[in-house]
Amino acid sequence: MKSHFTFTKKQRSGIFLLLLIIFVGQCAYYFIDFSSEEFDTGTQDIFKFQAEIDSLRLERLEASKPVIFPFNPNYITDFKGYSLGMSNEEIDRLHAFRETNKWVNSSKDFQKVTKISDSLLAEISPYFKFPDWVTNPKTKANYINNYSNSAIPKTFAQKQDLNTASAAELKRIYGIGEKLSERIVAYRKKYGDFVADVQLQEVYGLSPEVIERALNEFTVKTAKPIVKININKATLDQLVTIKYIDYEIAHNIIEQRTLREGFKTLDELTKVKGFPIKKSEIIRLYLTID
Repeated sequence: MKSHFTFTKKQRSGIFLLLLIIFVGQCAYYFIDFSSEEFDTGTQDIFKFQAEIDSLRLERLEASKPVIFPFNPNYITDFKGYSLGMSNEEIDRLHAFRETNKWVNSSKDFQKVTKISDSLLAEISPYFKFPDWVTNPKTKANYINNYSNSAIPKTFAQKQDLNTASAAELKRIYGIGEKLSERIVAYRKKYGDFVADVQLQEVYGLSPEVIERALNEFTVKTAKPIVKININKATLDQLVTIKYIDYEIAHNIIEQRTLREGFKTLDELTKVKGFPIKKSEIIRLYLTID
């Protein structure tokens, strides 16, 4: 053990110097401030750089979000509703409402039907796009006033000729806009004027209510003469010249005529196989019975 604790003069000097250095180092660690302005400046720069990185990251996240275009909320699909943040229950409520043939016409109606939160409504409602007749109801008031003034049935002499009415005059009827009025005029030009009022049913887009309102203001006064065909004497080739009657229907008419030994009334045509019953009023314009 003595050999481990016996040192020479040089060794003792080295040990003393080592202890002195350790002591000085410990004192320096506790009593000397090693911070500097240069270090603080570097820390501030790091914070600024980190804030800039965070800002760029947020901008990138915003740019990566799906773009929402204006849409009609009445036609929201399951995927669309999910991407907007709606729950399955909220989407189902909207679909159930639409199945009753009803429409959502405002943001309040949408929330009332779907029961979405105020925060979600505020987020998606700016993208709602409703039809013009919903967002601009002023023109509807004018139509109603015009219709209320013309609700009293007019006589034949008071009505305007349907075959001379312009598109602008037809537009005065509530329910007939620019496209429908032009469609009526185009039909008239294509088939050479209307033969009877019932032909308005052939103009695509006219509902029975609109036709009723139109016929309170217009009627056919200058109809061209019709060469009617005797249903009990008509040949196959003559029958197919009538609109809505093809060769198959014409053949069935002749077959039924033979079995009945002639038709007694035009109403019996509705018993013919394949006969277009919905167009019977128009077909009867071209037929007669002796």
